[in-house]
Amino acid sequence: MRRFIGRERELRVLDTALERVREAVDSPKPGQCILIRGRRRVGKSSLVEEFLRRAEVPSLFFTAAGGSEEDELTELLDAVATSTLPERALFSEEAPTQWNAAFRLLAETLPDDAPSVVVIDEVPYLMHRIDAFEGMLQRAWDRLLSRKPVLLLLIGSDLSMMEALNSYDRPFHQRGREMVVGPLNPADIGDMLDLDPASAFDAALVTGGLPLVCAEWRPGATLWEFLRESLENPISALLVSAERSLAAEFPPQAMSREVLRAIGTGERTFTNIARAAGGIAHTTLTRATDVLTQKRVVAAELPLSQKPSKERRYRVADPYLRFWLAFLDPHMAEVERMRGDLVLNRIRERWPSWRGRAVEPLVRDSLARLLPDGELPAAPAIGGYWTRSNDVEIDIVGADRGPVAKRLLFLGSVKWLETSPFDSHDLAALHKHRAALTDEPVPLIAVSRSGFSCSGLQGTYGPEELLGAWRGRASTPPG
Repeated sequence: MRRFIGRERELRVLDTALERVREAVDSPKPGQCILIRGRRRVGKSSLVEEFLRRAEVPSLFFTAAGGSEEDELTELLDAVATSTLPERALFSEEAPTQWNAAFRLLAETLPDDAPSVVVIDEVPYLMHRIDAFEGMLQRAWDRLLSRKPVLLLLIGSDLSMMEALNSYDRPFHQRGREMVVGPLNPADIGDMLDLDPASAFDAALVTGGLPLVCAEWRPGATLWEFLRESLENPISALLVSAERSLAAEFPPQAMSREVLRAIGTGERTFTNIARAAGGIAHTTLTRATDVLTQKRVVAAELPLSQKPSKERRYRVADPYLRFWLAFLDPHMAEVERMRGDLVLNRIRERWPSWRGRAVEPLVRDSLARLLPDGELPAAPAIGGYWTRSNDVEIDIVGADRGPVAKRLLFLGSVKWLETSPFDSHDLAALHKHRAALTDEPVPLIAVSRSGFSCSGLQGTYGPEELLGAWRGRASTPPG
């Protein structure tokens, strides 16, 4: 199925875990548990549903909804009734009113001599709303579930809470292995949508690799065709996915939403974000940025160099959300009155400059996967460098560690324009900025969408080379 392009490795991880359960059926504790986390709408649930379809073993798929304990148990009862567990009738006979009893009954419904799969989706809702849920889950796993040949999959979109579930000071620590499901990577997107390498990176910046958004992009369609069709449909995934994700994580009145909007419209420094968010207090902004960074919605970055710096900058971490905040969120009223053409024209005007900065984190990620390549060494840290006044700004800095490096490995520039190659003027600017950063002859590299018209670089990379870095890799490897 098209939406599972790029998920082969994740499916193999799940297949291997189920096979381990199958091989250990006669052991005292054959059960296996995997904690699956990833941002909303990256396809975690769809991935697991596809795994269950292929596995063809008895299974239960329960999704928490954030309701009361009573409501959640009612939903669990319904999920068990429609599951393929062999003894599912036990649940309807007893109808448990507490989670301890529900886990006990669940264990009794599982087969003893063959593997099964139990999926609990949106686990953070249960962690947040039900007292001592983690402790009850731990006891149920240790005493009951792990003694059955079951693969328990715990899924969650709140990244910080899912990480906390397995942390050393929590009841469920070391009971499960972690797997991160990321968005589709640029190579996956290019294959899915039949795009050339440069267009695949454009699609990655707009869709963020979210399967639901990519699914609405007709294979072979250009960026502008996709945007026009999406803007003509007020319920397109491109328009509505971000709002749904934000509504699930941040209530409308939360200050984090205003701060996120300020960052999404291009503000990067603490002072400018505070001003754009309505002049909010320092402590309020600190609290909001802490929430956003903990949830991995915003990245807070420092310059990478051999000297400490306090010039922290913020950016929206998810490319799709960054695009939505910059171009769509401020103009939803126009879309609703069927004037998507105005929004599209605005995107066309700002696209080259916006894309030039938005692509930089994706370029760094690509280089991190590509190197070493015969010309340059692998770099444990790849970031950027800037000064407060931006009189010196370097797009790519490779170093032995970050944010304060002992040794710089290479410096580089990104030029991502349609028809303008990286030329001698760009190289001269890069030389100038290197001289302002270090006296060492650190190797210079360049990344260009449209080729190169100068010599003197130790490494040159275009869309084809960058896309190749993602070939044969899962979107995000399991932890």
